[in-house]
Amino acid sequence: MRAMDLIDGHTAEGRLDRVSVRGAREHNLRAVDVDIPRNALVAFTGVSGSGKSSLAFGTIYAEAQRRFFESVAPYARRLIDQVGAPDIDSIEGLPPAVALPQRRTGGSARSTVGSATTVANVVRMLYSRVGTYPLDAPMLFAEDFSANTVQGACPECHGIGRIYDVPEQLMVPDDSVSIRNRAIAAWPTAWHGKQLQDSLISLGYDIDVPWRDLPSDQRNWALYTQESPQVPVFTDRSPSEVRKAVASGAEPRYMSKFLGVKRYVLETFANSKSARMRQKAAEFMISVACPVCGGKRLKPDALAVRFEGADITEISRMPLDDVARLMEHVLLPEWRSTEQSGDESLPPEKRLAAQRLASELLGRLSPIIDLGLGYLTLDRTTSTLSSGELQRMRLATQVLSRLFGVVFVLDEPSAGLHPADTEALLRILRNLRDSGNTVFYVEHSLDVIREADWIVDIGPGAGASGGTVVYSGRIDGLRDVKESVTRRYLFGGSNSAPDQPRERRVGDGRLTLHNVTRNNLSDVTVAFPLGAFTAITGVSGSGKSTLINHGIPDLLRADLASVTGEAEGDLETTSEDPLDSASPVTTAGRASGPADRVRRIVHVTQKPIGRTPRSNVATYTGVFDRIRSRLAATPEARRRHYGASRFSFNLPSGRCPICKGEGMIEVELLFLPTVHAPCSACGGTRYNAETLEVRLEGKTVAEILAMSVSTAREFFDKDSDIVQHLDALLDVGLGYISLGQSATELSGGEAQRVKLAAELRRAQLGDTLYLLDEPTSGLHPADSDRLIGHLQRLVDGGNTVIVVEHDMRVVAEADWVIDLGPGAGDAGGQVVATGTPEEVSVNVASRTAPFLEAALVNRRQG
Repeated sequence: MRAMDLIDGHTAEGRLDRVSVRGAREHNLRAVDVDIPRNALVAFTGVSGSGKSSLAFGTIYAEAQRRFFESVAPYARRLIDQVGAPDIDSIEGLPPAVALPQRRTGGSARSTVGSATTVANVVRMLYSRVGTYPLDAPMLFAEDFSANTVQGACPECHGIGRIYDVPEQLMVPDDSVSIRNRAIAAWPTAWHGKQLQDSLISLGYDIDVPWRDLPSDQRNWALYTQESPQVPVFTDRSPSEVRKAVASGAEPRYMSKFLGVKRYVLETFANSKSARMRQKAAEFMISVACPVCGGKRLKPDALAVRFEGADITEISRMPLDDVARLMEHVLLPEWRSTEQSGDESLPPEKRLAAQRLASELLGRLSPIIDLGLGYLTLDRTTSTLSSGELQRMRLATQVLSRLFGVVFVLDEPSAGLHPADTEALLRILRNLRDSGNTVFYVEHSLDVIREADWIVDIGPGAGASGGTVVYSGRIDGLRDVKESVTRRYLFGGSNSAPDQPRERRVGDGRLTLHNVTRNNLSDVTVAFPLGAFTAITGVSGSGKSTLINHGIPDLLRADLASVTGEAEGDLETTSEDPLDSASPVTTAGRASGPADRVRRIVHVTQKPIGRTPRSNVATYTGVFDRIRSRLAATPEARRRHYGASRFSFNLPSGRCPICKGEGMIEVELLFLPTVHAPCSACGGTRYNAETLEVRLEGKTVAEILAMSVSTAREFFDKDSDIVQHLDALLDVGLGYISLGQSATELSGGEAQRVKLAAELRRAQLGDTLYLLDEPTSGLHPADSDRLIGHLQRLVDGGNTVIVVEHDMRVVAEADWVIDLGPGAGDAGGQVVATGTPEEVSVNVASRTAPFLEAALVNRRQG
């Protein structure tokens, strides 16, 4: 008997097979009571900000986590008490829970797909046990094949793969000038530089001839010596007088320690306490591939071991699809190692070990590939993955863990997933359920929602208008619930299409990219209509993000720089460490188009809007400056002589002295991950008591920051300057987030829409190109309709909008579609189809076509 039957009351023992939530009041939840079946696929639906995540993550998962913490040591429990518990009366029938949110964690730069999924462990074991070693070489252990261990890392670069270099052309950019005239540009200009110059005089250098005229041995020694001799320095003497003084052994003014130019640069970068000096030193440094390992990060002994003709780094650079095919080949009865010669046969024990390890590898790769991630490589760093890719990778890892009796809580598992890959995702979710687990998932994809056994619809609106259970039951029962916004999209009657579908725009010109080459895009030529709405589609990993995030902006800057302003939105920040920007990837190709049609580029990605909790929605959009000015203008603030800066949590005068305006305190849990708890001094408000005594229409600055955008819009209704900012946030579907919501807590889609809201406040001149990467990610269909309507109005004003999209409802509303593929990774990177949505929907070469055709049918039916 399934859990849904139990929860419908068919048996008195149903309590054991359901999660019973009573009195949930977390965030905007209004004393929610709900019974949810276990051993089922349960979809949490509702408009963005309705309270879905508050129930699934903030209440159910948070309570499961709290109960786990109660089982740990008393000392740890004392710390955990600071974390708090969800605001709830009770939860019964709650099993242990595993959360797979979309929030990106920090992670190490050494974290890769291989290490995060543990696949790399099996590959290392394969090379250790089955690899072909050079003659007389000893067998290595698995850890000898890891660049993250002392045993395996290259001794020269310590497993990084690159080393610092200080090339002569940077140290001496102009060899026609003399040392006295600063031929050695890497030396400091102040007293220390004069000391080094005087040292060279004492060492017999002629500092008044062009650098290139000095003997080569002198030039090389000055630049590259590892010696650090003590040199007599004679100040205020001519070079000839210095040479005489040195020859006679005269008493110097002082003794100076000389450092070669390269050594000076490296030591300054490594050891200087001055950020300015380190930054100056970095200007003379580059990173180059390690000469010992060739950038492969491993010690030579490990690189000498081969399997099927490849060393372990070459296997790690292969797409997972190719690794799986290689392992399938190893499992064939007729398999012979490529290192075998003639009639040589593989020892039975080695063949057995190879096939067992290959079978294990295939088992671990299978769920990853099923989730559409076969284009990734084992050495791909996790920091370069999208939040959707990260979550699916973690989901695959959980499948491999074979847990039983667990509640998995997922945040939009379909995010970033092409419809063609959705069935594989659903198969894995069903697998988890059928293995004795419960799967709760917050979701907006209609296809994924329809596959649920049970639906919990929260709403009916967002923020203060939501927070109640509109419906809980089998999906068919939602059909008759008129209050549900989700119902209209699941069962028709009101889908995304306008009453009369708009005519396709043809545009007023073409922007053409020629021979684009970057990542898996190879010699691609593609044209975009200007003054139109274009959707870029294709399976995950087909090259869409490369095209919109690099191909278009990079080539426009290079070839249309005279007619386009600096691209706005996400300008890359350069790291102080040259190793962080090693081997920059460049975009090859060129762009052409009307010289006066695009004068401005707005590139809005899903990158975070800030790296610390201090950055939040109010500060990023600029509305907080206006709010602080209003607070400073109140009679109480004027009486106390408080300026607007008093209400900034970044300055000591107004912020809490304990948490320094963070509002949160880090709690170290020893063997458990660090968690954050509200500051005990200010209660999470960020401010000191004196600042909180000033009120604007009865509200403190902390209470204003805690308001949702929708609530703040009502509060500041008569303040047109502030309303302008808030309306922009409402227009992109962000009425539910709080003004003070930390940038680090926003999903990629939310961060992108905050940036878009900041842009929409500007006056539109009709000459702007907007580039957006999955703008509807994380949006309910109703909110998606609202956002797309706004983008359509931008195009109506003469602007050009290009988006990457997986939602076929959105693609069906575009004027032009560019479909990339046909596959992912090396199997993608080509233009499969272009044209109107109708034209692409009938292209037999496109994997997108059948899904787009279905969306067009729904659009026509209205």
